[in-house]
Amino acid sequence: MSILKFDNVSKSFGEGTARTEVLKNINLEVEEGEFLVLLGFSGTGKTTLINLMAGLEQPSAGTATFKGQPITGPGPERGVIFQSYSLMPWLTVNGNVSLALDSVFPNMPKAEKAEKVAHYVDMVGLSHATARRPAELSGGMRQRVNVARALAMNPEVLLLDEPLSALDALTRANLADEIEAIWQADKKTCVLITNDVDEAIILADRIIALNPDGTLGEEFRVSIPRPRDRMEMNHHDGFKQLRADITKYLMDVGIEAKADVTKELPNVTAIHNLPKAQADVKAKESTRTDKYLEFSKLHKIYPTPKGPLTVVEDFDLKLEKGEFISLIGHSGCGKSTVLTMAAGLNEISKGVINLDGRGVVGADPERAVVFQSPNLFPWLTAKENVAIGVDKVYPRASQAERQDVVEYYLERVGLGDAMDRPAHSMSNGMKQRVGIARAFALSPKLLLLDEPFGMLDSLTRWELQEVLMEVWDRTKVTAICVTHDVDEAILLADRVVMMTNGPQATIGKIVDVDLPRPRSRKALLQHPDYYEFRQEVLDFLEEYEHGAKPKPKAESKAIAAE
Repeated sequence: MSILKFDNVSKSFGEGTARTEVLKNINLEVEEGEFLVLLGFSGTGKTTLINLMAGLEQPSAGTATFKGQPITGPGPERGVIFQSYSLMPWLTVNGNVSLALDSVFPNMPKAEKAEKVAHYVDMVGLSHATARRPAELSGGMRQRVNVARALAMNPEVLLLDEPLSALDALTRANLADEIEAIWQADKKTCVLITNDVDEAIILADRIIALNPDGTLGEEFRVSIPRPRDRMEMNHHDGFKQLRADITKYLMDVGIEAKADVTKELPNVTAIHNLPKAQADVKAKESTRTDKYLEFSKLHKIYPTPKGPLTVVEDFDLKLEKGEFISLIGHSGCGKSTVLTMAAGLNEISKGVINLDGRGVVGADPERAVVFQSPNLFPWLTAKENVAIGVDKVYPRASQAERQDVVEYYLERVGLGDAMDRPAHSMSNGMKQRVGIARAFALSPKLLLLDEPFGMLDSLTRWELQEVLMEVWDRTKVTAICVTHDVDEAILLADRVVMMTNGPQATIGKIVDVDLPRPRSRKALLQHPDYYEFRQEVLDFLEEYEHGAKPKPKAESKAIAAE
């Protein structure tokens, strides 16, 4: 029996020439007790669809019904959990949950209300934090309060609008498992909005893709037995096939067109690639090596009131010219510290980094960095943001040639039609495209990427990974990418370098990714060896998930040696 039904529903905003149609002709039935996941790119109308189910928006055409009755507004029978926590900052955990009960059950006896609050707070694992206020809670804990508050209202349908997207990967996975456990216990009807394919498969009975034009796309039934263990899924043929099928569909409908490049790259040389620059003075302790990039006995030590704290210890790694390395490990393992030392933005405590025979000292455009947040000048256009660096590193080029460099790379990252837009008017994904174009336009010897897609939804991440791989394949610049995403690490890299937990973090394991290039996500998911590489990385991360100590130095050195 269907509990929610959409009959030819469309939703538009604005009037006349300003009218935008977000959803078109949606026909959908949600069965009682099922876990439905709606999956799609940003801007496909997922949140609008949830708002229509919640009664927070009304259809422009068609009808939306709950148990056969038109949805005319919000109701306690439809509990909503949003991406943002929306907690009352002056109330405790118990107080926030109790507030929801006050609005739905105003006549409930005080003792019964306290018992119900305690029950749901315990269900989400916050019994130890009942008296804390939101400012004293982590992001994951605040979202647990949100879940407890929605459940305490005893809704018949739970509507979840990307409730986990603002959380780190580990917290996100743990909370998703808790949501599934709660659903299994109560068998409430659940509708989840997400952009994470793995999360969708782990949780759903049925997955429906939303197309970029606002129509419903292909439906995928998930017949994998519950409970679904994340590690075991890596060996499950049904999971692998479903993951590949959904990925292929989403990429076909969402990442169809390659960038239309009309500009040609002029024959100009960056200042750091000129002969004079090659003969520059070497840094103290620097020695020429047979490798293009070498990290030798690298340490980072910070002074603290309790004495020196060694964050990174004996980091030894050698890279060939044109090699792409992914650096992965748990939060706090020193990945970004190594990257910022390579960029010259963080002083080296001990050891040396050699690039093309010269020691790394201070920041230099020969080492281009793309950060998680692209740090653009908001009042400048995309073109102007890229031109700042280009004007500096191509002193012998004409103004027209420098302009061609800027426009070539902006077209390469898919911003050919948005070059003159100011940065403040761009989405996060567009800003990061500008950041990538800016880095490649410097023609660097070393490209350093510090979780460059970490702030983006997973499907926009896929799109920019494709852009990054396409541009890298043309330039073959030596690159290091810090990431916490296992699939991203394998997709991009020739080798995945895994770091042990900090402090005293070092290299714990290196996996050679012997997969064909050029690469695409669709092709790799079908490759027979892909999931073996994935399992190697997952096994290492699981070993260190609960604070395992670094391996002995001798063992780490043996692992890192070539």
